[in-house]
Amino acid sequence: MTESAEKLGGHLWYGVDVGGTKIELVACNDALQILHRQRVATPTQDYPAFLDAITSLVTNADAELGRQCDAIGIGLPGVIDRESGLGFSANIPAINGKPVAGDFRAYLQRPTCIGNDLQCFAISEANGGAAAGYPTMIGAILGTGAGGGYCVDGRVVAGFNGLGVEWGHWSVPAALVVKYGLPIHECACGLTGCIECYVSGTGLARLHRHLGGDAADAGGVIAAVQSGDDAARRALEIHLDLLGHALADVIKAFDPHAIVLGGGLSKLESIYRDLPAAIAVHLFRNTKVPPILPPLFGDAGGARGAALLARQHGA
Repeated sequence: MTESAEKLGGHLWYGVDVGGTKIELVACNDALQILHRQRVATPTQDYPAFLDAITSLVTNADAELGRQCDAIGIGLPGVIDRESGLGFSANIPAINGKPVAGDFRAYLQRPTCIGNDLQCFAISEANGGAAAGYPTMIGAILGTGAGGGYCVDGRVVAGFNGLGVEWGHWSVPAALVVKYGLPIHECACGLTGCIECYVSGTGLARLHRHLGGDAADAGGVIAAVQSGDDAARRALEIHLDLLGHALADVIKAFDPHAIVLGGGLSKLESIYRDLPAAIAVHLFRNTKVPPILPPLFGDAGGARGAALLARQHGA
């Protein structure tokens, strides 16, 4: 999809969404109309190839649009050390210990801001998305992993280390471990007992296997529930209680005006019906649960959010 940038506005912002399987670039004007989009596979193990892939996307966009952008936003799964610029990502080992921040600036030769991919989802949904108009919001991803981002007046709050709202790496509550006889899992982040090991899509399948099922992924659990599998039904009940506890803690910490769900489990219609009550039992008496909303942009939100990040930092 390509159009004249000049025809639709003066500024031009690129957003790059980096995932474990694909890298997507979108070029947007100030109105966030998409002028150009391209995807390539992610080189997860080869660092020079990883940098070259993003550089090629940017070069191609420049050529298609006939000009360079004002700034680039890049959403990465993982964290970039604020002082050293070194990267860490469980999904993209190629960037671990590499000077990602400096190399992006050297390769791309223009203002570049780096954000967490979960934060990019949140900023997209806070600006023209499901949480537009809310003073504060949390974007909560329930996909292969679990985590989120926090926005105030449409701007992401990344925090001192850039971790934002990494609620997926808070510890699973001991009371619920005992209640359900859960094993303690090692997390890909290097910690042990992270809540993402239980409430992500991967975690839901793990719960089913713990109860004697054999689901390989969350879709398998949902299909098993629909076919009357008792272990799958029980896994979904435990998952809902664990997720309710986790998001109750998020509410107690940040008290957002809305929570927007993302990732594969956000497509489960029953979650919007059942989750508010599951959250409420873990909150203080008379505390209200904020609206739990489906995402407006879904999988397209990451690149759009990265472009928004560029616009906010470059404006």
